[in-house]
Amino acid sequence: MHKYYWITTYGCQMNVHESEKIAGILRARGYEQAEREEDADIVVFNTCCIRENAENHAYGNIGALKKLKKSRPSMLIAVGGCMTQQAGAAEKLRKKFPFVDIVFGTHNLSVLGELLDKKAGSKKAVVDIWDKEGEADTEDISFRTSYPNAWVNIMYGCNNFCSYCIVPYVRGRERSRESGAIVREVNALLDEGYKEITLLGQNVNSYGNDRGECSFPQLLHKICERDGKYRLRFMTSNPKDFGEELVRAIAEHEQICNLVHLPVQAGSDRILRLMNRKYTAKEYLQKVELLRKYVPDCQLTSDIMVGFPTETEEDFQATLELVKEARFATAFTFVYSRRSGTVAADMEGQIPEEVQKERIMRLVELVNAQTRELSAAYRGKTVEILCEDFDQKRGLYLGRDEYGRMGYFRSDTDRIGEFVKLNISQTSGVSLEGELTQEKE
Repeated sequence: MHKYYWITTYGCQMNVHESEKIAGILRARGYEQAEREEDADIVVFNTCCIRENAENHAYGNIGALKKLKKSRPSMLIAVGGCMTQQAGAAEKLRKKFPFVDIVFGTHNLSVLGELLDKKAGSKKAVVDIWDKEGEADTEDISFRTSYPNAWVNIMYGCNNFCSYCIVPYVRGRERSRESGAIVREVNALLDEGYKEITLLGQNVNSYGNDRGECSFPQLLHKICERDGKYRLRFMTSNPKDFGEELVRAIAEHEQICNLVHLPVQAGSDRILRLMNRKYTAKEYLQKVELLRKYVPDCQLTSDIMVGFPTETEEDFQATLELVKEARFATAFTFVYSRRSGTVAADMEGQIPEEVQKERIMRLVELVNAQTRELSAAYRGKTVEILCEDFDQKRGLYLGRDEYGRMGYFRSDTDRIGEFVKLNISQTSGVSLEGELTQEKE
């Protein structure tokens, strides 16, 4: 008899990859992916608490299963991830949703299978949240669903303690994986036919600081010893640790995409100090200048927050000026979200919601204008994209160039997993559309 699972994921690529690990654990125990949530024998919520909206969304979706659980009491509901790792969150979850069967945290994801066994022998809910972070995984257990792209964790946790961020409290201190295990995993993925690898960490630049074995630029050099046609990306980089050694590595290896995600968060030095970011706006722009000196055709993306406690109009204008000077290809823009347990949550001078909304609209308008301008420059050019999928509604194949721009095209044959060349005829925001050239790699 078949058993089926359904996983709902919230948050960033880190969580997406961790859901692949959860899928790997479940498949090893005989589960297959369900076509619909209501058909699953186990529903897993892999949560995020970085922003309040993600947490509220998770609570809403968990609550929506109450009726289904009542009609199918044998169906298991498991909740894990960042949200459950917060102090007191597991107790709150069990009180609010007593029909939840398993609650686990970020530190003990790898023992989900054991928790399933424990639940099978008990009518009571299984709640298992480790206070101490586990060791960094050495080998991969994932069931990957994102061909031709694959994500590889190189480290877990964070030591930076930005004043607005809950990550160090729910994911623990930095733990780097052994470099040999990472290289083996990357090579195995390339052997399987994956064409784009993204290295993941809360701050990849500090990889290896806890081991003393290998720095992040050295890790990149090791991975790029592998010959062949593939792309290598990484995220996320903290500007305070972004330096010349890394920039030289990007410039040296053609496999490393010339796109760097470098979150600035704010353009005001006063706000950056309150955020505990450990760099100034000038220092950030100097790093951007360094990157463009060694990699002239490099593009930059960023994370930018508005409405941080005590932010004035002058502070916000400083952010707008930095955005103009840095010339971001695009940016993920956010309104500050108050997270209990962080330093910023207790700061005086919380910004009214209407002020936050007005500022985010102005910021988005500026960022979008820059993005459209950069996209418009693609018209008439030939670009290489890695085909990732087929859009059934539009009847077009799609994939990204090395700068993350999505390109759409028509083809009579399946091109998923191939590098193809497009002549770009239309642009819209971060999207491109074009025709296949005769040349194909």
